[in-house]
Amino acid sequence: MYDRYESPLSSRYASPEMLKLFSMETRIQTWRKLWVALAKAEMELGLPITEEQVQQLEEQVENIDFSCAAAREKEVRHDVMAHVYTYGKVAPKAAGIIHLGATSCYVTDNGDLILYRDALLHLRKGLLAVMQNLAAFAKQYRALPTLGYTHYQPAQLVTVGKRATLWLQDFLMDLEELDFVLEHMKFLGCRGTTGTEASFLDLFGGDTVKIDEMNRRIGKTFGFSECYDVCGQTYPRKLDSRILQCLSAIGQSCYRMANDIRLLQHDRQIEEPFEKNQIGSSAMAYKRNPM
Repeated sequence: MYDRYESPLSSRYASPEMLKLFSMETRIQTWRKLWVALAKAEMELGLPITEEQVQQLEEQVENIDFSCAAAREKEVRHDVMAHVYTYGKVAPKAAGIIHLGATSCYVTDNGDLILYRDALLHLRKGLLAVMQNLAAFAKQYRALPTLGYTHYQPAQLVTVGKRATLWLQDFLMDLEELDFVLEHMKFLGCRGTTGTEASFLDLFGGDTVKIDEMNRRIGKTFGFSECYDVCGQTYPRKLDSRILQCLSAIGQSCYRMANDIRLLQHDRQIEEPFEKNQIGSSAMAYKRNPM
């Protein structure tokens, strides 16, 4: 494992929850759950799919043969169809109805929307924990005076609690933006190759009411109350920039707080915890380099 590049973003800094969420196993299981939801909705709305087929799909969601999928993808040069094939191998009774009427983006894009939503919800929990800790810290030291700075020059007195509320306020603004992004995330649904639902119009004999109901049921299965009003094959990529902006804002707040702490450490106004066996500097044992 040491003869391959390893990203410190995952090995050092990512949480176990995020590593699990964005793993290939979780991604393909999400694809399979989407295929189950599609088959179930199609069955309930009158297409020739049996309960036995749906049940077999449900039973095999976690039984993923990645070696089989890799070999098949090498042959057909298509990741989604390789996993359709692999799923059909362990659910043979349902092999013919997996992905019925759908295009690849049904699983790739809806799957990404689910993963992004779940990741943002996990991030929200962490953000709330940081805010809770900062609020308690600010309250505890609300009356403790300390030297304030402007332009990093000694200025008037402030309190330690007041300084912490500056960081807390930034995170509050981030929370508001994060909630906005979550509130306005929608599901792609089954829209076909160009967003016209043409394949489903054929399957349902032109019954648009059933198609809308199918999308509503699938979206509800994964916790989405709405689909995007119009789209192409993919969900609107504007959402990606919205998510990135939100993540950037949280990163900016973290950087501002960390940079303030780093500057205050220089003046010995604050220190990070230092463990018994921790090494502050390889050459100067008395140093406590900030982490």
